Amino acid sequence: MKQYAIGADIGGSHISCALVDMFEGHIVADSQTEMKIDNKASANEILNGWKDAIASTIEKAGRENVAGAGFAMPGPFAYDKGIALFDESVAKFEKLCKVNVANELAGRLRTNGSMPFRFMNDASAFAVGEAWLGEAKEVGKSVSITLGTGFGSAFVNNGVPVVEGEGVPKMGCVWHLPFKNGIGDDYFSTRWCIARWKDLSGEKVNGVKTIADAVSANPKAKSLLEEYGSNMGEFLGPWLKSFGAEMLVIGGNVSGAYNLFGTAFEAELKKQGADVQIAISRLKEDAAIIGSARMLDDAYFKQIEKVLPLM
Repeated sequence: MKQYAIGADIGGSHISCALVDMFEGHIVADSQTEMKIDNKASANEILNGWKDAIASTIEKAGRENVAGAGFAMPGPFAYDKGIALFDESVAKFEKLCKVNVANELAGRLRTNGSMPFRFMNDASAFAVGEAWLGEAKEVGKSVSITLGTGFGSAFVNNGVPVVEGEGVPKMGCVWHLPFKNGIGDDYFSTRWCIARWKDLSGEKVNGVKTIADAVSANPKAKSLLEEYGSNMGEFLGPWLKSFGAEMLVIGGNVSGAYNLFGTAFEAELKKQGADVQIAISRLKEDAAIIGSARMLDDAYFKQIEKVLPLM
């Protein structure tokens, strides 16, 4: 196995990638590349942006030292085939629908088959990174969630994503599952906090940080975040219990307010009988880069290959 692999995190408006030292188990210092991407652009423009970011990262180690590139990619996507399935329903990257991203990047980078490109769901890549080199590296069963503009989740057992079976929702996703008057995503993404704050205070805010900053002076802010935590405990508790999770790792922008909603969250988990360690991600966005790069370890890739078509 070559020493370095590239991990790439594909966001809605950017690509972030870096070299991961597969022998030492860390991101190589000063190897990060980030580029803005217009998700409404042509397929050619998007692919060239991704290609430029990968090429820039390859140059930092030399092509001969790089095993390949792994991508933490939002869905819908045929992860085993490298084919984008984005359409108008997801409102991003629509021009890539049915494009074989793996083949297109190989052609643009002129790899001649020497450098594989591998793909994993972005929430799963975050969880794999946490299980390999992050908060969950000492446990067998972990669940990772990301709290931000969306509500991502993944279930992992001994480093491998679990996407079906007893105690696990289909694809390891909980965002779409029913909760109260809607679904999980309605209650645990930032838009719930923004809408709830408008209901309570009449004020319009852009994000959770403004609400968190108001806690010391405004009891409504404290109440909102406690409600958020209690709701999340009620929603996640049964899944953590049925999976037998030893640890829950929390990432995403809203995790920064955990000190304000964590007590209510943990109290509700206790009511649900979910005995689980809670950890806030320290790797943050790097977890998805690390998790996607891990796919370039061929022995590990063999373990997850059968899971990819089910993501």
